[in-house]
Amino acid sequence: MSRSLALRCHRLADDLAGVSLDAVDPTPPAAGQVAVSMRAAALNFPDLLMTRGGYQHKPALPFVVGMEGAGVVEAVGEGVTGWQVGDAVCVSDKSGCIAHHALFPAAALSPVPTGWDWPDAAGWQIGALTAYVALVVRGGLRAGETLLVHGATGGMGAAAVQLGAALGATVIATGSDPSWLERLRPMGATHLVSSRGDFHEQVKALTGGHGADVVYDPVGGDVFDRSTRCIAFGGRLLVIGFAAGRIPTLAANHVLIKSYSVIGVRAGEWLRQRPGDAPRIQGEIARLVAQGTFRPLVGAVFPIGRAIDALRALERREAPGKIVVEIGDA
Repeated sequence: MSRSLALRCHRLADDLAGVSLDAVDPTPPAAGQVAVSMRAAALNFPDLLMTRGGYQHKPALPFVVGMEGAGVVEAVGEGVTGWQVGDAVCVSDKSGCIAHHALFPAAALSPVPTGWDWPDAAGWQIGALTAYVALVVRGGLRAGETLLVHGATGGMGAAAVQLGAALGATVIATGSDPSWLERLRPMGATHLVSSRGDFHEQVKALTGGHGADVVYDPVGGDVFDRSTRCIAFGGRLLVIGFAAGRIPTLAANHVLIKSYSVIGVRAGEWLRQRPGDAPRIQGEIARLVAQGTFRPLVGAVFPIGRAIDALRALERREAPGKIVVEIGDA
């Protein structure tokens, strides 16, 4: 293997000052590991948070940034079965993806869906898993219900729009940019609503006063607060994250009066805490991918030489959907 580049975080800082693109020497895989020649990596908001020390998972410094990506198997460690040199694979792990050469546990790999290019293959797994655990496992979304998806023009939200439509729900998608929202219609969004201002009134109007049966909220802050004003009686409010920066609080008497549930969703942690569920969930997601339910919304592609610029673009929300770092050959 040739000398390669890797985007590494050496110290925690709010301005990416501790992140640099370094030349590194690849190492061979240990037992149970697979060496992957990465072709692309997709950014997620936790990637940014981890460089600040603001995420639940805090990898030891220095660490290679990037939770998901895709590439080609170049070597397998002792005891690895199911993968061989030359296989095209998707990768989902806690870090390590923005590099020419990377090592992952064999369980972090899955096959690239047939006919997908590298940017698409890099950017679908975390969104699909989060959407499935949220809407199916935790939220129990049913056909005929109304699903309100916040942050719908982001990678997590777009996956929820796609799955909600596939499950037979009426999907109301919110976002701040009208042109970005329009890209969600082909993905299954029934109604597009601006998240600026009193979106809760529009949701109530669109549902004839009933409100949303399920709310998918990766935003938090004011969006969460307003969602409690348009959730249906007996609805489910899914807490995915706090991209807005403010962690909201809630009056318990309001939950009582409207009899709704507030449900936390940590999709990866769900599988770690309930490993027996993993084969079924992963099998269902694979089936949905094969049916064409999931396909990421790729909003921007940066070369690896501009990987830090890609992180800044994510921070400033400069593109819809997934921001992808194209890696190519070392």
